[in-house]
Amino acid sequence: MSKTILENSQQGYDPLYDPLSSPDIGSGRAYAPSYWAASAGTPPLTDGPITQDIDTDVVIIGSGSTGVSTALYLAQEHGIEATILEANQTAWGCSSRSGGQGQNASGRLSRSQWIEHYGLDVAKKLDREIYTGFENFKELTQEINCDAFDGGHLYVAHRPEKMAYLEQEAKVRKEIFAYDPKILTAPELREQYCDDRDAAGALWEREGIGIHPLKFTYGLLRKAQSLGVKIHTASPVSGWETIDGVHHIQTPGGIVRAKRIAICTGGYGMQKIKPIKNRILPILSNSVVTRPLTESELTACNFRSHTFLTDTRTLRFYYRLLKDNRLQIGSRSAVNGADATAPQHLALLTEAIARKFPPLAGIPIDYSWWGWVDVSHDMMPRITQPDPKKMVWCALGYGGNGVSFSTWAGKRLAERIAGDNTHREVFKLPIYNSALPFPNLFGKVESQMLAPFRRMGQSFLYKWYWFQDEK
Repeated sequence: MSKTILENSQQGYDPLYDPLSSPDIGSGRAYAPSYWAASAGTPPLTDGPITQDIDTDVVIIGSGSTGVSTALYLAQEHGIEATILEANQTAWGCSSRSGGQGQNASGRLSRSQWIEHYGLDVAKKLDREIYTGFENFKELTQEINCDAFDGGHLYVAHRPEKMAYLEQEAKVRKEIFAYDPKILTAPELREQYCDDRDAAGALWEREGIGIHPLKFTYGLLRKAQSLGVKIHTASPVSGWETIDGVHHIQTPGGIVRAKRIAICTGGYGMQKIKPIKNRILPILSNSVVTRPLTESELTACNFRSHTFLTDTRTLRFYYRLLKDNRLQIGSRSAVNGADATAPQHLALLTEAIARKFPPLAGIPIDYSWWGWVDVSHDMMPRITQPDPKKMVWCALGYGGNGVSFSTWAGKRLAERIAGDNTHREVFKLPIYNSALPFPNLFGKVESQMLAPFRRMGQSFLYKWYWFQDEK
C-alpha cells in the first residue's frame, strides 16, 4: 500500500456525470462534495492504480459496501483471494453519497407488495432473509465506528389520507411478519421526535439504524485489508475478454486475470457490459446538509431524536438530524446528468426544509451533492449469476435502499462465488434465482432497443408523481 485514496486523485469531481451518456466514469476522480467525504476522516491506504498485468482468484468491480463486503466475506469465510478494482476513490459511488438510512428492507417494494408479487409463503421467506441481513448489518455497526444511531425508522404521512396506508402497512407487519410497529398521530410525532409541520402522522418501526455511510465502508475495507484483500483505485475497467475460461479485465495500467468476476457497481459505470446492459435505470438523488442548528433552532423544531424519517411521497424525502446537529435531507431530482446543477433541484430541498421546519427557512446549506441510484425495472435487487455458464456474478438494483442490505448481499454473493451451497433453499428466493429484468414495455427485444428512451418516460412519470403527491 503506497498512497492514500486522496493522494491517488487525478481528476476533479464531474458534477454532470451521467452513466447513460458519459463516455467513461473517469480515473481517480475526486469525491462528490458530500458531508460524508468531508467528515469521514483519513481514508484507508490503498494499493494504488494497477501498473502491470496481475493474476488473482476473484476480481470485484466496485468498492462500495457491496464490493468491499463481498471481498471481506470471501477472505473471512472461504479463504479466497479477491482484488477490488475501483475507477475512482474507495466508496466513490453510493456509499459516499447516500442518506445513510439502514432499514430492514431492500428495493422499492413494501412487504404488502411482496405478498402481491410473490405470494405469502415466498414473502415470509424473503422477510426472514432481509431481516437476517439487517441483523448482520446491526452487528457490523457495533464493530465499526460509523456514528450509528439505533433509533428505528419513521415513515411519515405527508397527507392525512396517507394514514390509512400506514395503518394497513403496520397491520401487515404485525399480523403477518410479527413485528411491533407503532402508529403515531401528528401531535405524538411532534412531541416525541420533531415538529415536522408537513406530517399528518407516522409509522414507527424499531428496525432502523442511521450511519455515516463512508465511515462505515472505510471500516469494512480495513477489516477486509487485514485479511489480505487488495484494492486498486484509479483503475477503471474498460472492458474484458474471456480466453480459455479466464477473464482478462482491461484497465489503463494493465490486465487483471481472474476466473471469477463480481460486478458491484450500483448506479455507476458498466452500463454497456452485457451481463447488466439495460438492466437497471440510474436515477439521481440529491442531498443537502445545513450548518449546525443553534440551541434555539433545535428547540423551535423540537428535535428530540436522531431517528431518521422518510415521507410517503412517491418521490420521497428522507431526512434526519445528524450527530453534530446539522439537518440532512434528500430526494429525487434531475432526470439527466446534464441538468443536475440546475437551481430548481436545490430549491426542491430548501423549500422542503422550510415546509417541514418553518423556523429553518433560509438556513445556510453547507453541503450539496447528488449521486446515481441503481433502480431495477421490477423495483427489487438481484444477487445472481446472469449466465450459469459464465463465472460472472452481480449484486445490483437496491433502488436507493441498500445501506443495510448491501453488506448481506456481499455475504451471499461471496457464498455464490465460492460455490457454497449450504443455503441452497435461500437461493431459491426471487432476488437470487432470477435475472435483472429488462424494461417491461413491448417485450424483451423491443425493450432492449427502446432502453435509451427510458429517460423520456422517467420525465413524464416524475411529473405525474409530483401531481399525485402534491395535488
